[in-house]
Amino acid sequence: MQVAVDGNVCQGHARCNALAPEIFELDDWGHAVAGEREVPTGHEEDAARAVRSCPEGALSIADAGSGTR
Repeated sequence: MQVAVDGNVCQGHARCNALAPEIFELDDWGHAVAGEREVPTGHEEDAARAVRSCPEGALSIADAGSGTR
């Protein structure tokens, strides 16, 4: 599973980092660092919860290799 952060949409609420700090890193202004990253095994539900909690919809999940989000 992979998770992506759209840096153009993120407004810095940091809910993703609060729910899944092992997945989402924040920059100096409190915005999630943009890009795609692999979700560590065992943290899939944390990633999904973080995606659902983003008020701006800046996060998305895709199964690795599926090409779907």
